[in-house]
Amino acid sequence: MNQKQSLLLSIIMFMILNIVGYSQELPEKEVLPSSMRDSLQKMGFYIMPDQKREDIEFTVEDAVNYLTGVIRHGYWKDKSVPLRTAIDQLVFYVTNKPYDSLKVFLLNYPFDSLNIPPEKFFVFDTLHVKVPHVYYRVMPSDTDKVPVVDSLARKYPPDSTRTDFEKIKPDTVLGKTPELILIDSCLLMVSDTLEKVGAYSESHPFSFFNSPYIGDSLAMAVKKLIGYLDDRDSSIIVFKGISGMELPVWLNSRTGDMKRYWLKNEYDDSVTVWIGSIGRNTIGMFLEDGITFKRLSKHSDFYDAQLDIKQVNTRKLQEVNKIYIKPRYWKYRSEAVFVFNQALLTNWVKGGENSISTAMDITGYADYNNKELKLTSNNFARLKYGLIKSGDNPLRKNLDLLETNSKLNHKAFGKFDFSAIMLFKTQISKGYNYPNDSVPVSRFLNPAVLTIGVGLDYKPNKTTSINIAPLSYKATFVPDTASIDQTKYGVSKDRRSMHEPGASIQITNEIKPLKTVTIKNRIQFFTNYIHNPFNIDVDWEMISEVKLNWFTDLRLNTHLIFDDDTRTIVKNKDGSSVLGEDGKPKKTARIQFKELLGVSFVFRF
Repeated sequence: MNQKQSLLLSIIMFMILNIVGYSQELPEKEVLPSSMRDSLQKMGFYIMPDQKREDIEFTVEDAVNYLTGVIRHGYWKDKSVPLRTAIDQLVFYVTNKPYDSLKVFLLNYPFDSLNIPPEKFFVFDTLHVKVPHVYYRVMPSDTDKVPVVDSLARKYPPDSTRTDFEKIKPDTVLGKTPELILIDSCLLMVSDTLEKVGAYSESHPFSFFNSPYIGDSLAMAVKKLIGYLDDRDSSIIVFKGISGMELPVWLNSRTGDMKRYWLKNEYDDSVTVWIGSIGRNTIGMFLEDGITFKRLSKHSDFYDAQLDIKQVNTRKLQEVNKIYIKPRYWKYRSEAVFVFNQALLTNWVKGGENSISTAMDITGYADYNNKELKLTSNNFARLKYGLIKSGDNPLRKNLDLLETNSKLNHKAFGKFDFSAIMLFKTQISKGYNYPNDSVPVSRFLNPAVLTIGVGLDYKPNKTTSINIAPLSYKATFVPDTASIDQTKYGVSKDRRSMHEPGASIQITNEIKPLKTVTIKNRIQFFTNYIHNPFNIDVDWEMISEVKLNWFTDLRLNTHLIFDDDTRTIVKNKDGSSVLGEDGKPKKTARIQFKELLGVSFVFRF
């Protein structure tokens, strides 16, 4: 039998033994039989011996030595590893005195004894000098009459300027002669300073000093760190009563917060107390204000006491008055803006003319919101009208717009709503291409533009709305073709209206870059599916407001329109019309722009 056959036979025997063992109680740990282990080892196979982890026991000293060796070992990636730092701190706390003992030792230590006089850092030396001295020799015949004067101090006070010996005359001091002599003297001087000074006592903790007041610095630094640890150190205590309510209280030096706690007895009667940390090692407990205790006096038994008890049928529910809440679906608001501008020129050399203009912008809003039906509707009607008079020209119209806008939304998904829109625009009075004021170019309902669309409305936030209507219809009406040229608005000569199927996008946005500044934008895009779909109509109006006070704003209103169907005559610089290939005046679609800037009076109601 070769080696491979022996190995195969051993594996089969091992499987048979395991299958037989399944019908019996399994031991805690499966171990190969000794006979099979010996057979496999004799065939040259290595069998891992059974390993049993022995119980590890440490004394405190052994644990400190073992962890110290682990900390100092070089197999750490970095000395700042959190595990190594934590083990190092643990060993330090075990091998050193508790913090409270260290605190008492440091606070009571005489740091003043560490200070040394500053003179210890100075090196003194003596300097020999000769000091001049003036005195007066007194004649013997005058000893009885004139007192002895040893210096010029009596003659000249310290603030005198006559200190030169040569200026002294012999007869200035009662006729006596002054004399000058030099006296030997010594001066004590600092010749050098020391960077270090050795300790002058064997019991001193330092071997040398580099500062005279090191004790004061040590005392201040130690007090600062002890105060920091006192403020940082915290302990939590949980108060628990018969009611099972738990109240955690942190003990530290910076708490001071009081919490209300209800103490209850077995009858569920409670009294309110305030519990909190008023110091690092102090808990304060205070009774609620206005609580008094009164013991009931003892009474004898009353057998004839009666109580009026009303029988209540608990089988029937008590009647409850219903409260009806009427929801408010509609909200209304209005805004009226009036603008007035005036210019007066008298003998103005640079030229110009007097002018006066006024404009009004009145808007009414009606919003519907039904949360139960997930239905909302935003509607507004707007009237803009302005007049101007400049120079000798008669009163003219410079602003005229009547429009309505309605949008009906139903919640779809996320920030999207199913939406239907309707827009209508026209003007209220006749308009002219001044200075020609005899032929009107517009009037009430001539033209009138109606846009209807169905699609989705996306609202990323409360001030922004993007309405996409891929199924839209735009109609332009000019009923009075006798007085109004309908071709200016894209309507054929033989028709009074124009109908365009297409798609529309309407974007409304309001931003407030500053607290007093508001910018409103309303942009509408429309494309005709049938005729020139890439020539997109644009209608963009922007209103910028700067609030001056509660009723006055500085308002800038711009209006830009581009309609591919609205064409005007192209003119040269001299005002003459440009002729086309057919010999008629050439017409093209151009950008229409209107701007109005002024101080406005705003009324909201």
